[in-house]
Amino acid sequence: MRYNHRMTKSFGPTHREKIFWPQAGYTKGDLIDYYERIAPTILPYLKDRPVVLKRFPNGIKQQSFFQKNLSGTPPFFVKTATLRAKNGRDIRYVLCNNRQTLAYVANLAAIELHPWSSLAKRPNYPDAMIFDLDPGPQTTFDDVIEAACAVRALLDELRLPSCVKTSGKRGMHVSVPLTAKSEYDDVRRYALALSHILAARHPQLLTATRGEEHRLGKIFIDYLRNAEGQTAVAPYSLRATSGATVSTPLEWSEVKKGLDPAKFTIKTIWKRLEKKGDLWHPMFEKKVDLKESIRRLQKELR
Repeated sequence: MRYNHRMTKSFGPTHREKIFWPQAGYTKGDLIDYYERIAPTILPYLKDRPVVLKRFPNGIKQQSFFQKNLSGTPPFFVKTATLRAKNGRDIRYVLCNNRQTLAYVANLAAIELHPWSSLAKRPNYPDAMIFDLDPGPQTTFDDVIEAACAVRALLDELRLPSCVKTSGKRGMHVSVPLTAKSEYDDVRRYALALSHILAARHPQLLTATRGEEHRLGKIFIDYLRNAEGQTAVAPYSLRATSGATVSTPLEWSEVKKGLDPAKFTIKTIWKRLEKKGDLWHPMFEKKVDLKESIRRLQKELR
């Protein structure tokens, strides 16, 4: 891994007036302003992590693309880390470590920020286990809520702390904060084992099997986020939805029928933060060593 600090000419935002969310009327300037303002809250979930940018150069209705490799020479305040992919290719990821970098990537039209679950300096050791609840056809958000509660119930049985957020779209993410002592392969295998237990308990609601034919009317428990190089959208990241929704941490007491993820937006998130603060911050102080939980599960399954 190599780090980069390069001095370049001064950076300034461009085309702030361009409409990025046609239905809501939000502009590229609104995008940049959001990430500058949310910086103190979102940076702890991005700092020193490889981040994949989802860029929308002409707004959410036009073509988008994921960018891993940061090309060119970024401004001096942008820190990067070069990691070698499994195919042997070096990829230079941006590390969103400060407010200026957030403004810089927003100016690149990066609406969505998708970080790794591990730090660049320890890329194979995640500090979270993620269950991405991905709704299939003919499912509702109430089904997603039921799925999230089922995941939490199993994690409670295993004495594992959990925190939950909206994905900002149709799904939800349940995360377990880890001490980063287990490698991705071990975390993924454990997440897969729990996903199969959940699917067996709730066969009409959940599936741990990939493929559209298995997802009709069910929620897919996407355990594959728990692999090196995989990402999940960051808490407080904007999403490319008509209402400019935000992936928003929740209290478990809020996870009940009638919850509407569309109400958490670029406009409304501020009152929520003022009232509740960052709900995930205290949870991520309760990190667990997954190895002990794996031993308990193996004992119970014997």
